[in-house]
Parts: sequence; structure tokens; C-alpha cells
Amino acid sequence: MQHLSLEQKHEQFNEFFMIKHAIPLNMRLLEEEFVLPDIDDIHQHMPYVFQVASELSTIDSKALRPLRSMGEHAAELAEFLNHQSRKIDLMMSLILQQHSDHEQTFQSVQFGGGGIMVESENEWAIGGVIELKLFLKEEASAIFCFAEVIACKPVDDTYHVSLIFTCIREEDQDLLVRASLHLQAANLRKRKTLKKNQNESN
Repeated sequence: MQHLSLEQKHEQFNEFFMIKHAIPLNMRLLEEEFVLPDIDDIHQHMPYVFQVASELSTIDSKALRPLRSMGEHAAELAEFLNHQSRKIDLMMSLILQQHSDHEQTFQSVQFGGGGIMVESENEWAIGGVIELKLFLKEEASAIFCFAEVIACKPVDDTYHVSLIFTCIREEDQDLLVRASLHLQAANLRKRKTLKKNQNESN
């Protein structure tokens, strides 16, 4: 990532589907001398509560995997475990949101698997290294990662800051992709229902 040109970073940023949606997030500018960790070492930089959430997610995945080979007999058990897992996810989501730093809180304009655009009252320098905490309420989860500022454009009385993910776990990137697709599907369902109601009223 460090060896890519700014143009190449923009291309990589735009490779993924982006959806307009407001995600609460924490955004902290790091020192210039900060060295990005290898992806295998990112957990060492995570707050402890994020490490716990990550471990719980891994345990859930491993617990459900053997049931897939058991066929129909395991369907009810898998459904029960999924409900239990969802309860834990919701509890962890609540705990993770309590970890949000209100002095560093922003809202996204749009996001995708390659990066996120954030609304800010202040201008951010291109190339700045950012520590990010994303709080995905719809998915009952949160993500810790690092990003780089690749654009900062004035829009009305604010700035739209584009961040490309520079150090993010593959499972977290997959989660962002799924979240964007889930939101797109939900938006399409809403439009379909609205159109149907309009046609019926006419």
C-alpha cells in the first residue's frame, strides 16, 4: 500500500461497491513516524474489548462449521446457536459502542469494502495515517483498523474526507462488504414497497 501512487490508491478505493449511509465512527490522526503493523499483528493495537469481540466471532464461526456437514438433523440446533450468537453480538455491540470516544466521533457519508468517506468540520491533510473504529449497528458489530487520507474536499460548510483502508483484517473487510450489500437490499425493498403503496393508492 505504501508503494502505491495516490492515483492507484484512488483506483483501489473505488474498486469496491460504495453505499451512502451514516456510520458512527472514531477517527484519530496518528503521528507521522507511526509504522503500520503487519495484518497479523493488528490485534496488538486493538483495545481489549475489540480483541474480545474478535475472539467471540471466531469461536462462533468454528462452533457452527461442523454442523454444516450434519445435514437436516442439525438444522434446528444450528438455528438455536445462531439465535444465541445474535444475542452475544448485540451485547458486545452495546459494550463496543460504550468504548466510543465522543471527542473523536464522526459520521460516514458512504462506505464500502475498500474505504470510507467521512464528514468533518475540519480539513485533513492528504497522506495522514488514521486509526479507525467503525460501529456497525445494523450488523451488531464494530471494526478496528487503520486507514490513510487520500482526498479532502470542501462540501458546503464541511469537508468530505476519503479514507482508504491500509491495515484491516480480511474478515472485517468482508463484514463491510456484506453490510453494504444488506443495506442496498433493504433500500431496494423499501423502494419496492413504497412504489407498490403508491400504485395501490392511485
